[in-house]
Amino acid sequence: MKIYIDGKYYDEHKAKVSVFDHGLLYGDGVFEGIRAYNGRVFKLAEHIERLYCSAKSILLKIPMPPADMVRAVVQTCRKSKLRDGYIRLLVTRGVGSLGLNPHKCPRATVVIIADKIQLYPPEYYERGLDIITVATTRNLHSALNPAIKSLNYLNNILAKIEALNGGCEEAIMLNAEGFVAECTGDNIFIVKGDRLLTPPLSAGALYGITRSVVMDLGRGQGLEVGEPNLTRHDMFNADECFLTGTGAEIIPVVKIDGRVIGAGKPGAVTRKLEGEYRKLTQVSGEPI
Repeated sequence: MKIYIDGKYYDEHKAKVSVFDHGLLYGDGVFEGIRAYNGRVFKLAEHIERLYCSAKSILLKIPMPPADMVRAVVQTCRKSKLRDGYIRLLVTRGVGSLGLNPHKCPRATVVIIADKIQLYPPEYYERGLDIITVATTRNLHSALNPAIKSLNYLNNILAKIEALNGGCEEAIMLNAEGFVAECTGDNIFIVKGDRLLTPPLSAGALYGITRSVVMDLGRGQGLEVGEPNLTRHDMFNADECFLTGTGAEIIPVVKIDGRVIGAGKPGAVTRKLEGEYRKLTQVSGEPI
């Protein structure tokens, strides 16, 4: 495996960043998680666009244009001989002083890692997840906007800890108004009749790449796709529920806060969407 750092490639044990990098000191930076399937990088253009949008929101200047970033991601996959796997792309504020001032960081640091990931054990995809709602709420838009995919993930990590302490792999996070926002690392969907519903971005949901793909697939199957504010009551009474994310892909949920969802097993709509998603990943993307 070769790791890209600022235009150079390093072996895993030689890849290092400075302890004065503000990404380490303050979580000051942005990132993307990207998947490669069958020798292609899936939805790479969309991920790069989201990366640059996140960077713009925090006034972080990425030291290369998007086209060069696309090429760097693909080249890192080639050098790591990755055909199927996971790419972590990070842009930190860069090396600076021990103070908060980002102007003391003259140049951002770009890191690309092409490796493997398995968020959930395979059996969970077969039988579905049990999840819970946790007390940690999603960040306010007026604090750290959830649309920014920043390196500061403590909000999500605290919710993840609550889930693990509760014996679950994943958790639902509500926003300050009590509406469902998302899970700690994934977007959430429910099926109710012929409707496919997911929380609106305004509720605190991330601009999920997989989320958008699944919404398009749902429309292609004749489902009415909507983004209403959702409550826990809506979740409990769904016919089906599933999570989406680059790492997780599509994973069914069969129980929420002790309430069995639908028939208590992955539903037909979820399985159909899983199949269509897998087909799409095998034939589209930036060739490696």
